[in-house]
Amino acid sequence: MRSTKVIHVVSCHAEGEVGDVIVGGVAPPPGDTIWDQRRWIAQDDVLRNFVLNEPRGGVFRHVNLLVPPKHPQAQMAWIIMEPEDTPPMSGSNAICVATVLLDSGIIPMQEPVTRMVLEAPGGLVRVRADCAEGKAQRIHVENLPSFATRLGVALDVSGVGQITVDTAFGGDSFVVVDPVALGVDLVAGNARQIAELGIRITNAANRQLQFVHPDKPDWRHHSFCLFAGPVSRDGHDLRAHSVVAIQPGKLDRSPTGTAVSARMAILHARGQMGPEDRFTAVSIIGSEFQGRILGPASVGDLPAIRPEISGRAWITGTHQHMLDPGDPWPEGYRIADTWPRLFD
Repeated sequence: MRSTKVIHVVSCHAEGEVGDVIVGGVAPPPGDTIWDQRRWIAQDDVLRNFVLNEPRGGVFRHVNLLVPPKHPQAQMAWIIMEPEDTPPMSGSNAICVATVLLDSGIIPMQEPVTRMVLEAPGGLVRVRADCAEGKAQRIHVENLPSFATRLGVALDVSGVGQITVDTAFGGDSFVVVDPVALGVDLVAGNARQIAELGIRITNAANRQLQFVHPDKPDWRHHSFCLFAGPVSRDGHDLRAHSVVAIQPGKLDRSPTGTAVSARMAILHARGQMGPEDRFTAVSIIGSEFQGRILGPASVGDLPAIRPEISGRAWITGTHQHMLDPGDPWPEGYRIADTWPRLFD
């Protein structure tokens, strides 16, 4: 077999959402910080296209690149490549990365608990992994400080009319809607309808509501639409269905760790959740992430929370992606039958 490159990948999913991890074959990109390296990957696009596009990838796939950390406290850093974005943080991808690091032996596992500090493009995240019988059983991630930005504002959506939304940051940026008010049932049979509506809402939010992160001035868009189902409470246990639409038009199969963090920030801002409470988000396939508030924080002059999310991940295989020098599509391709192109 002839190839001009060989990229070594460990495939993984966290509660249903694919988060493959590149463990070899790619040199760290240039940049003084992980954020700068993230920007280089996003602008260059060659690696993103190679691993995300068909024939090696698809719109369902996220891929994480392990790189040496820049922060002295971190054992490892990583850059997240999603279908349309190269984001500051991802909960499901953090859980996949932590699981691959431990289950593959890149970082030594300590039973019953292994503690790690990882560096995402958006900053440090602290990981506590429950381990038994050589397997990382559950990953707990202290996410980036999370905060609500707008509560109960009006948004005009083509084909829908005026709706009421919240916006928040949970490691990534969200516009949050009430599916009951929209008449949307969060079940798998409605996946295409939910995905298309979510993208229209996200696009409307990006036209009408500017997103501002005090510490990341170049992150100016809302990445996702969170359909935040009604919260039920049993003592200190909160529970809700949670479905996230991801650009360019797919649904997260997991409950989305950054969405759990953003939802907890909104609930906290409304006085509906405190550190004594526990929140369970249920995905479109019935998988679950748990969340809790570790304490207060601040981002710039905005009040924030320190969120912790937890979930499980499983390795599904290993791959060596190659590039034949005669391949006429070296960066792959995207076709609209499976890679949506949604316009208002």
